[in-house]
Order: sequence, then structure tokens, then C-alpha cells
Amino acid sequence: PCRQVAPILDEIAGAHGDKITFFKMNVDENPVTPSSYRVTGIPTINVYQGGEVVKSIVGAKPKAALLNELADYLA
Repeated sequence: PCRQVAPILDEIAGAHGDKITFFKMNVDENPVTPSSYRVTGIPTINVYQGGEVVKSIVGAKPKAALLNELADYLA
């Protein structure tokens, strides 16, 4: 699922890079970090504002669904 979402996130970042930045982490290579951010499923997209998580999107979703979920942060 993460590999399915990665190119979609790259497209969104390319179109909206002035408003949003994506950081990707391999949970197999970094098993401690996800648990400290309460990641319970993958892929997980956490949206941060002011250093706080303001939205979490869990699971592989098509581009249209991700754009809809992120619309408030891309405006």
C-alpha cells in the first residue's frame, strides 16, 4: 500500500509544494519512530501545524480522496 501511495504523494507535492511537504519513513527501518507518533496502520499521513498533529489519514487512498482529505491544507 505504501508503494501505491508514494507516487500520488509525489504528484501532490509537485502541484502544491508551496503549501505542503511530505516526509516518508520506512517503518521497517525505523520501527521506534512510528509508535512514538501513534501510527497504528500503514500508510499513515499525519498533517502537522504548529508542531501538532491536526489530521491523520490511514490507509491507501486514490489521489482524488487524498486531495479531498488534504483540501483544507492545500488552499
